[in-house]
Amino acid sequence: MIAPSILSFDHSDLRSPVIELAAAGAKIIHLDVMDGQFVPPITIGDGVAKGLRKLGDFLLEAHLMTNTPERHFEAFAEAGCGRIIFHIEATNHAHRLAQSLKGMGIGAGIAINPGTPAHAVESVLDVVDEVLVMTVNPGWGGQEFIESAMAKVAWVRERAPTVLIEVDGGIDEETLPMAKRHGANLFVVGSRLTKGPSIGEAFRRLSALCG
Repeated sequence: MIAPSILSFDHSDLRSPVIELAAAGAKIIHLDVMDGQFVPPITIGDGVAKGLRKLGDFLLEAHLMTNTPERHFEAFAEAGCGRIIFHIEATNHAHRLAQSLKGMGIGAGIAINPGTPAHAVESVLDVVDEVLVMTVNPGWGGQEFIESAMAKVAWVRERAPTVLIEVDGGIDEETLPMAKRHGANLFVVGSRLTKGPSIGEAFRRLSALCG
């Protein structure tokens, strides 16, 4: 399944592309939340999530590229996010934080940066719903896909056959099938959606590759 990211859209009008994506069949909208510390840019907060929640019957997932991610769990849950993803690199207590999200009735995701080995998430595979493997360095859209991350996808899939594995960064018509072959089943797409006749058409074209 495709999880469209709003990062590459015009932030003065996020309403229009999200409505177009929902009409095209998007079941997930991916929110890149950056705090200016864990990664250099600052992007959006829970207020944006709350506004987008009104626009359709889709799952909002918040990808917290933030330090102390647990400080933001409640706000994004109350804003309507059904899944929250935090980075293994941002905490020494990933298992507890995942349990906390599950206790709130929120899907728990753990993300891993390109420079972090896959075994860093091994101890939480039994408590998370999703593992997000970064296929670019987090912080900016439009980067080149890091093919070596596919070994991490395959490693996680071998050890967790039923977990969602999401890949994020540089996903297009060439890299999506590659990630799928290695075991990914959820694909964050951002800048590629802006390169075509329309966002909806680009979404439908990439969705067809998911099978």
